[in-house]
Amino acid sequence: MTEVTICECIARDGLQHEPGFMPTADKLRLIAAVAEAGFTRIEATSYSSPKAVPAFADASEVLAGLPRASGRRYKATAPNLRAVERALADRDAGCGAEELSLLVSASEGHSRKNLRAGRDEQWDKVTAMAEAARGAFTLVGVVSTAFACPFDGPTDPETVVSDARRFADLGCALVTIGDTTGHATPARARSLFADLLAEDGVVPVAHFHDTRGTGLANCLAALEAGCRHFDSAIGGTGGNPAGIGYGEGYTGNVATEDLVNMFEADGIRTGTDWDALMAAAELATDLFGRPLEARSPRAGRSRGGVA
Repeated sequence: MTEVTICECIARDGLQHEPGFMPTADKLRLIAAVAEAGFTRIEATSYSSPKAVPAFADASEVLAGLPRASGRRYKATAPNLRAVERALADRDAGCGAEELSLLVSASEGHSRKNLRAGRDEQWDKVTAMAEAARGAFTLVGVVSTAFACPFDGPTDPETVVSDARRFADLGCALVTIGDTTGHATPARARSLFADLLAEDGVVPVAHFHDTRGTGLANCLAALEAGCRHFDSAIGGTGGNPAGIGYGEGYTGNVATEDLVNMFEADGIRTGTDWDALMAAAELATDLFGRPLEARSPRAGRSRGGVA
C-alpha cells in the first residue's frame, strides 16, 4: 500500500496570512491538536523578523512549549542568517526545531519582493545559512513561485530543477516545491515532479495553493509522478504574509482535511487519525474566528465502494 507523509503547516504558513496575532497559548493548543492527529512533520513557526511578520514574534516561546514525542519533527522557517543564529540558540537551550527551512524564489521579481534580495544575492545568503546550520538540523530547501510568479509570469521548469539540485548539493534532505500563488495545473505538476524525481539526491515536497481550485488535482498528479511528501494546512488557511501585497483572490493552501480524505479514500495511507483531525479542524475554526475552507469536515468522509 502506498504511504505518504503530510507536513501540517497551519501554525506557520496558515498563520502568516492572518492580520491579527494569535496568542502563544492558542498556537500551542492548535499544534498539540495537530500532533494528536498523528502528523509526524509539523511546521511550527518562523524566525522571520517580528517587524516584517508580527505573527511569529513568539517563535522561541512556541518552540519551548511544544509537545515532543519520538518520531515527531517540528520545522521552523529561517529567512536569513540571523534567523539561523536564533534557531541555533534555541537548539542549544534544548527547545529547538528538528527541521529548518531555507528559502529561495524561482523568479527574480518575487525574490526581491518577498526576500528583499535578488536571486544571486539570496543564493549567497542561503549558502552561508546552510553552512551555519549543517549538522544541527535537517535542512529543507524551499523553492517559491515554482510554476509562475505574480510579477514575472511563467517560471521556467529548468530553473526549479536547478534550484532543487542546488539545495540538495547544500545538504537539504527535502526540497519543497511551492506553487505560491496557485498557477499550477495537473499536467504541469506531473511533468515538473517527474523531472525533479529524476535528479539524484532530490526528494521533493509538493506544496500547492488552491487559488484556482486545482490544488487536490495537482497533489494527485505529483503523487502519480512519484512524489510522497506533501504540505497542506488545516482549513485551507495560509497565503503570502499579511503585510506583503501580491497574489490574486483566495490564496490558501490545499486543505489538509480534503487531502487526507482523498488519499485515504483511494487506499493511500497518511498515518492520520480522522477523528483527531476533525477535532483539530474544529479548534482551528474557533481560534481563527471564522468558517474555514475545507469541505470534508462539512460533507463527511468519502465512502468507498461502487456507486
